[in-house]
Amino acid sequence: MQDTFAREYLLGKFDPATRPDFVQVGKPYSDRTGMMLRKETFEAFQQMYQAAKADGIVLRIISSTRTFSQQKTIWETKWERFAKDAPLPKDRALKILQFSSMPGSSRHHWGTDIDLNDLNNPSFEKGGKYQKVYEWLQTHAHEYGFCQPYTAGRAHGYQEEKWHWSYTTLSKPLLQAYKNKLTDTDIQGFKGAELAPELHTVEYYVGDINTDCQ
Repeated sequence: MQDTFAREYLLGKFDPATRPDFVQVGKPYSDRTGMMLRKETFEAFQQMYQAAKADGIVLRIISSTRTFSQQKTIWETKWERFAKDAPLPKDRALKILQFSSMPGSSRHHWGTDIDLNDLNNPSFEKGGKYQKVYEWLQTHAHEYGFCQPYTAGRAHGYQEEKWHWSYTTLSKPLLQAYKNKLTDTDIQGFKGAELAPELHTVEYYVGDINTDCQ
């Protein structure tokens, strides 16, 4: 679409249900209703799903596109939940930022990124329920254009997320457009947003990802 690189798209301020370049996910790829992805992302995932299934691996999408509004709900719910344990706003934001993005800075806005099977790293590690799933993804996901953006050992940003995979054919140019067009001051409209510049949100949380995904 001609506005894929527009500020509002990059910030997640649109309704994917109104766009012809987004499609519904549905069964058997997800048990949740209402989830959507960019058409190209979904087609690539379908190919990966079938290849994994042939190897006895089940991939299940548990989160897909999230709009600014949806991310705001996640963020502000945690903002209230963590108020007692982290009364100082900066400490609270950093606690949330271990695993959740500020609204307007999430890769899930773009329709390119998916969460698979579980939201806990131990589930994908040795002895975990999805150990074989993760091993399969590490070996084969790149064959279908997918990459794990939040790996261990990065200098900044979110903690490792073994469940989070990105369709880089689309997400690489979108990431570059984001870094070229947006700054921390564009991240606004939710509780704690004034901290975005101090926390270097674009540089540390949008930009500091696995180099294979850039």
